[in-house]
Amino acid sequence: MLKPRLVYSTWKGSIRLYGVTSKTVKICGKCYGADDKMTNVTQSIIDLTGRSLHLQKCHPVGILREAIETRLNSTDNAFKSYNKFEPVVSVYDNFDSLGFPINHPGRSKSDTYYINSDTLLRTHTSAHETECFSQIHQAKETKPGFLISADVYRRDEIDRTHYPVFHQMEGCRVWKRGLQNEHIDQLQKSLAILQSQLAQQKTKIVIEDDDSIEGNPAQAYMSDIEVNLCSQHLKRSVELVISEIFEKKLESMRREGTLKLPSELKCRWIKAYFPWTAPSWEIEVWWQGDWLELCGCGIVQQEVLKRAGFEPNSTISWAFGLGLDRLAMLLFEIPDIRLFWTQDERFHNQFQRGVIDTFRPYSKYPGSTRDVAFWLPPGKNFDDIHTNDVMEIVRNVAGDLVENVKLVDQFTHPKKDKKSQCYRINYQSMDRNLTNSEVNELQKEVVKQLINEFDVEIR
Repeated sequence: MLKPRLVYSTWKGSIRLYGVTSKTVKICGKCYGADDKMTNVTQSIIDLTGRSLHLQKCHPVGILREAIETRLNSTDNAFKSYNKFEPVVSVYDNFDSLGFPINHPGRSKSDTYYINSDTLLRTHTSAHETECFSQIHQAKETKPGFLISADVYRRDEIDRTHYPVFHQMEGCRVWKRGLQNEHIDQLQKSLAILQSQLAQQKTKIVIEDDDSIEGNPAQAYMSDIEVNLCSQHLKRSVELVISEIFEKKLESMRREGTLKLPSELKCRWIKAYFPWTAPSWEIEVWWQGDWLELCGCGIVQQEVLKRAGFEPNSTISWAFGLGLDRLAMLLFEIPDIRLFWTQDERFHNQFQRGVIDTFRPYSKYPGSTRDVAFWLPPGKNFDDIHTNDVMEIVRNVAGDLVENVKLVDQFTHPKKDKKSQCYRINYQSMDRNLTNSEVNELQKEVVKQLINEFDVEIR
């Protein structure tokens, strides 16, 4: 029997629990006011807010998080770890404090889970940056760096590599500029330690780096030597993390008797753009015949530091952010992101703390495909129903019993001037067989919700 779920009606402007109006949303034990204009978070997403996979020491996401924290603190124990921030944040902390333009696509309801006009489920760990920088500014935290790991939430497509909840790690390091340039000496000494540790890693890293400022300008208040040292310190820190976790993967491959192992790890730095850093980069790793993007980073914009209370131009800082789930899928060779969320012990019993082991599939259950095609209401265009809105209805009805959803066809009838869309849904459980009758009931509920929410006419 299907459980009632909180559904947001995009066009009709009401928050309903299968027809019952709700004025509050309860998340992590706290109640928040809902509103007709912005609330779009659903009960199926709320049910995931307390899982905190990154805190489970024998879960792939938790294993990876702990390995990175340990490695970064092995140089000078400079980072305070924050792993228990609650997922509800303000719009200001999530977007405004980081300099997101008002028209940035990340702010849209099609991409973000809003609780009301002022609060949302964080879309990235950077939502807590200002708070953590403030702890350093106010000397409430003596360590000059911090690491934030947390679950983050985004309305997204449904397939094997996307999930509405995933996990990020954010790292930042701060140097206060002194009259006698003490921070330059600190940077140089810390950088020398990083370089020494990289030289001692078992797996050699070969770096390709275009470090020119063309197309990636530095902030004007920083001297050339500050930009150079801060950039090098950031890059060597990230390289040390990548070297460590890929070395753990190679150890696993050696245990499994893999014959051909790479003798070196090729990485390249690519210029990038992020609203809260300048200059900015991404790092890619050559792995199993392809370049894989692993991490975005850069030197923190002064406006971000000023919002945390630092005096203008008094501080330099770097920051990085990486997705733990994507990296864990790669290193543990996990084929479907839904497996991270399974309660099946056949998954959880495969992993142990501090070890990166290859996932061993325990079974492959067949999928069952259904199509749903409909005419849009008169006067509505294709962009009036966002693909993520359809995905959310399917997700809210079927949860992790859906492998993927694809828009397979859309057209305008030449004579009737009616617009049609067709979505293909593949139902598949990671843990058990689904019966045809069970899939049919799920599909009936999806169709019912599409009609109720968008006034479509089923073809």
